[in-house]
Amino acid sequence: MVIPRHVAIILDGNGRWAKQHGMPRNYGHTQGAKNVETICREAWNLGIKYLTVYAFSTENWCRPKDEVRALMKLLRNYMKNCIKTAEKNHMRVRILGDVSKLDEDIQESIRNLEEFSKDQDGLNFQIAINYGSRDEMLRGMKRMLQDYRDGIFSIEELDEQRFEGYLDTRDIPAPDLLIRTSGELRLSNYLLWQIAYSELYFTDVPWPDFTKKELVKAIEDYNSRDRRYGGVKEE
Repeated sequence: MVIPRHVAIILDGNGRWAKQHGMPRNYGHTQGAKNVETICREAWNLGIKYLTVYAFSTENWCRPKDEVRALMKLLRNYMKNCIKTAEKNHMRVRILGDVSKLDEDIQESIRNLEEFSKDQDGLNFQIAINYGSRDEMLRGMKRMLQDYRDGIFSIEELDEQRFEGYLDTRDIPAPDLLIRTSGELRLSNYLLWQIAYSELYFTDVPWPDFTKKELVKAIEDYNSRDRRYGGVKEE
């Protein structure tokens, strides 16, 4: 079985899972956060080198204020605990998204986590926080235009590779497989540039119930695809 180098996941269904179990939505988010560590470990054991998860989108600020506050509290705790997890599992952790919109203490935790884990040689783990693909591309284009004005490159030198260097995912390979849990069949503004040639896999299983078995099912489905780039079958 061919193991995809990079898997991206939209973590969906925490709130609905909690409702099904007669619990508040925030309980679902807490259980979902716990499952992230489990899947990180299982992904690495399977041979996946890069794992990117969608934790909080630019649109999530529109959720009820109590839920947003609870999510930020959960994020605070997760960022602090993630240093121990990164050390234990030898993970390099990077954050995608506009972190400038987060509270300063969360930004500091992110800086500490990225600095602490930058030399780890295990799983490359990316967490998308306050992330939206359209926002990412607009931020990237603003930086790119400024560099053009500063004479760093000419119009003739502008190509896909240069543009990718301005995205949050620079130096990270494009996902081979994108998974969305909990039955929704949309991309929700996630890694739109990066998944141009990714295989898409949708499952009805909510994120808190997504196990190693479900991850293997997604990889098996990935293996059943006839992947072609420009009409040439991938070896």
